[in-house]
Amino acid sequence: MTKLLLSLHVLAAIVAVGPVTVAASMFPATSRRVIGGPPGEALPVLRTLHRVCRVYAGVGIAVPLFGLATAGSLGVLGDTWVVVSIVLTAAAAGVLALLVLPAQEHVLAAVEKSAPVLPPQRLAMLTGLFNLLWATVTALMIIRPGSTTGV
Repeated sequence: MTKLLLSLHVLAAIVAVGPVTVAASMFPATSRRVIGGPPGEALPVLRTLHRVCRVYAGVGIAVPLFGLATAGSLGVLGDTWVVVSIVLTAAAAGVLALLVLPAQEHVLAAVEKSAPVLPPQRLAMLTGLFNLLWATVTALMIIRPGSTTGV
């Protein structure tokens, strides 16, 4: 059962977090193209990138659920590397839900109304923070400092 849970956890991370990471990373550069000139083809791309981020953020809830189930079946829920991973995952989710997605919505609304837009650099920084948090969680999942599970 543990191997199945671990497989589902890893697959959920790849399928859910991967697209959010890529789409969120592409959004600031695409918004610079829209802000710098006529929206043209870039505006629909911007909308699609935001939709990918929103939808896959919801699907991403499966990642910590399978992760908690896996950690529970391994008996490592109290291990430091798991606790730190949980905290960093919550931080990444918070950055995405409370900062990145609202900033993307602000950019979309402003571009659609031809209003002033927040500088894309701020959104790029927030996206970079989100990506850094997930990269750190991924490293912790691979390295598992202090782990004795052998899985």
